[in-house]
Parts: sequence; C-alpha cells; structure tokens
Amino acid sequence: MSARPDMLLRDLLADAAAQLPGPEARHEAELLLLHALQRPRSWLFAHATDPVGLTDRDNFHALLARRVAGEPVAYITGQWGFWTLQLEVSPATLIPRPETELLVEQALARLPADRPCTIADLGTGSGAIALALARERPLAQVLATDSSGEALAVAKRNAARNAVSNVAFAQGSWHAPLQGQRVDLIASNPPYIASDDPHLARGDLRFEPSTALASGQDGLDDIRLIADGARAHLLPGGWLVLEHGWDQGAAIRALLQQAGLDEVETVQDLEQRDRVTLGRRPA
Repeated sequence: MSARPDMLLRDLLADAAAQLPGPEARHEAELLLLHALQRPRSWLFAHATDPVGLTDRDNFHALLARRVAGEPVAYITGQWGFWTLQLEVSPATLIPRPETELLVEQALARLPADRPCTIADLGTGSGAIALALARERPLAQVLATDSSGEALAVAKRNAARNAVSNVAFAQGSWHAPLQGQRVDLIASNPPYIASDDPHLARGDLRFEPSTALASGQDGLDDIRLIADGARAHLLPGGWLVLEHGWDQGAAIRALLQQAGLDEVETVQDLEQRDRVTLGRRPA
C-alpha cells in the first residue's frame, strides 16, 4: 500500500478540531499538534501551509484519540500554563484553572512588595499558587504543603523549571506541616465538591485525583479544618484566602467568622460567581 500523501498543517488541524467538542476544540487541537511536533506556539502561525508527514500525523492522531476519549489535554501533554508559569502536571495533581488566578490576585493585594513576609500554600498540588506568589513577591518566604508525596515531587520540579527559589516544601495534611509556625498569609484551593456530586464522573474531573476534588457530603469538610486552624497559624493581621465553589460563599463566610476572623468577604470572578473568600486575624 502506498503512503498517504502529506496533509497541510491547517487541514490537519481543521479535521482534528471537528472531532473535539466545545468552544476550545481548535485550541486543544493546536496544543496537541504542537506537542506531537515538539514546536512552540509561535511556530504554528508561520507554517500553516507546511505538509505534515505520516509519522508526525500518526503521533498526533494517537494524542487526539486520547482527548476524544476524554483525557484532559494537560495530562496528555504533561504541562499547563498558569499565571506567568509553565507547569508540569500529572494525574497526581489538579490541572490549574484560570479562575484560581483570582485567588493569587487577592493574596498579592494583601502582601507587601517591599519587605519580607511569610506565606503558606496548603494543598499545593502542582505548586501553581505557591510559585505564582513567590515569583511576584521575591522577598517572601513561601511554604508549599501537600499530603501527597507525588504531588510535592511535581511541585518541586516546577519550582526548578521556573527558577523560583524562595519556596520550601513540606508533606502533611493542611496546617500540620506548619509545626507551630505563624505566617502572614495562608492561601489554599482545597477540595470543595460534594462527594456525591455527579460532575465528578464527567469530563476532565474523571481523570483528576478525587482526594483533591471532593470533601464530604457538602464539600466543606476540608475547608472547615482549614478555617478552624487558621488563627493558630496566622500572625496578628494575617490573612486566610480560600478558593471555593460558586454556591459556597455564604457558608464559608460563616465558617471564617466562627473561626474568629475579621474583615470576612467573598470576591466574585469575571462571571459574577462567588469564587474566593478571605478573612483576617485580628491584630
């Protein structure tokens, strides 16, 4: 059998995008093709009419088949962008979401840029929050914690990959690795989905670590633990900043107030949904 003729890159992308659902189909096809070809995104636009050989097409189609089966692009390529960082991700970590950048923004607004401070990122996963804060606040000392050794290994590699040196890592559940320390700010994107939520069996969530997604019947078990321990690990005037689900703002404000925090408020994302709740330990 003779080899199939080469296809133009633009035609290959169009065919692939037609196989993928949703508004991100074209973007996802591009990411998979660039990964298969080991090319940067800047290369794509100047080579739309280049032919793509059979071997490269086969490699691309193998990746595409995994995405058609539902596997997240981030796990297929092994990397994902967040803030100004390019991060390694794996099935041991959550895939960083754009909405988590709101948590980073809210934390940065409460952290001094001109003097040292201390930060803890609880449940760091890939290290996305810890590394973004450390990059933007080079005078800060950041502690990134996670109960998963596999996730911490990924986070450590991401620190090296992005040349962020003002981050330390510790394994343990929530406040335990702080070992009596007090910090200026605690940030966390903890599990907050109810354990019986049907979304856990759909889409990308099927492939992500369930322990990083679900937290009890109402999704708030881990947030309760974080809120209850916050005062003991915050310096006077220090902040707790939490990401959560769109319908949990009122419940989490109540938890932070019960935990003795002041200036409690919920910040909405670009779609006007409750996304980040924060509170301050009284000075």
